Amino acid sequence: MLMPVLLRVARQVRWYVRELTDESAYERYVAHARAEHPGASVPSLREFERMRTDRQEADPRQGFRCC
Repeated sequence: MLMPVLLRVARQVRWYVRELTDESAYERYVAHARAEHPGASVPSLREFERMRTDRQEADPRQGFRCC
């Protein structure tokens, strides 16, 4: 009886941490790209992270980044 509750709590904690750290951003991007642009190629995770980093660094609202 306790095991299903612990599994549910563990899943919820995992979901929360992934959302908090934005680890699930690529999965959301792929789902969106496939739904909205089914014929387009989807970049790899590495390419996605590079695009995201470049976009963040180009945004003047981000301010100075030392790291």
